[in-house]
Amino acid sequence: MALPNLFRSSNKRKARPAPPEPAQKMRLALPDMFQQAANPSQASDLPRFSASAADQPHRRDDRFGAARMKLRNAYTPSQPVFDRRMFAGRLNVLKAAIRSIEDQRLHLVIYGERGIGKTSLLHMLTAAAREARYIVVYSSCGAASNFDETFRAVAADIPLLFHSDYSPTTEEAETGTSLASLLPTRKVLPRQFGDLCTKLTGTRVLIVLDEFDRAESLEFRRDLAELIKILSDRSVRVQLVIAGVAADLAELVEHIPSVRRNILAIPVPLMSAEEIGELVTNGERTAGITITPTARDHVVAISVGSPYIASLLCHHAALDAIDDQRLDVMPADVASALEQALGELATRISKTTMGQVKRLVNESGTELLSLIASASLAGSGEFDSALLDAKAGTPTRAARCKSIVAELAAQQILIHERDDGFGKRYAFIEDAVPTYLWFLAARQTFREDDVAPQRVRVR
Repeated sequence: MALPNLFRSSNKRKARPAPPEPAQKMRLALPDMFQQAANPSQASDLPRFSASAADQPHRRDDRFGAARMKLRNAYTPSQPVFDRRMFAGRLNVLKAAIRSIEDQRLHLVIYGERGIGKTSLLHMLTAAAREARYIVVYSSCGAASNFDETFRAVAADIPLLFHSDYSPTTEEAETGTSLASLLPTRKVLPRQFGDLCTKLTGTRVLIVLDEFDRAESLEFRRDLAELIKILSDRSVRVQLVIAGVAADLAELVEHIPSVRRNILAIPVPLMSAEEIGELVTNGERTAGITITPTARDHVVAISVGSPYIASLLCHHAALDAIDDQRLDVMPADVASALEQALGELATRISKTTMGQVKRLVNESGTELLSLIASASLAGSGEFDSALLDAKAGTPTRAARCKSIVAELAAQQILIHERDDGFGKRYAFIEDAVPTYLWFLAARQTFREDDVAPQRVRVR
């Protein structure tokens, strides 16, 4: 049986390969798609990046391209605020945190709903602490976080020269050795780390543990509570700031209740309308755009105190205006931003839940569901009958909302129920659902006001 040419050997002398063609000729042999990539003018109808990787616009005289680049730092819905100029509101919360650390030497627990601005607040707090010459060690917790890895990394960021047993002129201090060099090779225990910290002098250390609610280890929580007690009882120059835990601190202090007096819990509330307005203004100033008064009113109303929602709407609305070669954001741009935000939220909701949402909207409309959603947003995820009464406005609407909530909770559709000993409390099973329902109602309001988006773009 004859073998295919691929496997057939040959005694014939192999032909000498042809010399490579000049670059100009080789380019002509490229497939069409590569030629288009090499010559963007041939694919001008395709979307392109608006700036280079060096953050430079393609044309220096392109003021809209420059505005687009500035906008990326003006409204950042997917990232916390790092720039102090963009930090809006929360001044009283920040002041309370600083005073508690500086004057009372307390450990802090900062909590609040997702998107409420906890991480942005932490960045402002750590910036203020570094200005005061604190050593700040920032760590973001994950599901597998444990005490040994977390605090071994913390020790690595504390120079040995601040240890009372080592003068600045010792070889170890001069070579930049850290406290981690004094830790045992075996698993680090809270008492060992606490004993090491008692030797600190000439500085103060702030350990920030963000996203602490993601840590699944009960042992980690127990060890952390023990460390807080050790640091507090011995007046160590180290304080902890923990963000993301439950409001009642139960999971943190269930094993050592005495640490309650050493902790101050600071909630991060929803922003006021004035604070949302300040957020909008900060972005206008940074990006060099103008959001018209009516458009601003829409953003403030739809945001219901959420900095994430306000930043998301302003970001999309301003991009729409810039795409239309304008630097003024109109109500129609906000309507378009709302449509885009609805599309983004829909991707974060499971297929089953989205089917339930659509069925309920078709059956009941958006009015009552949006009232329930607003109660959830106002309650940082949880709500009760009193909050439903406040949002519904009238006894009739409140009764209808409560009936819907009770029925959904009983069938475990969209909403689940718990009794905390003081009454029934409710929460949506998926945290993106209340915002999605609220946006649906806002879109309906735009339609009733005959405000149509300029056009909805896919970016």
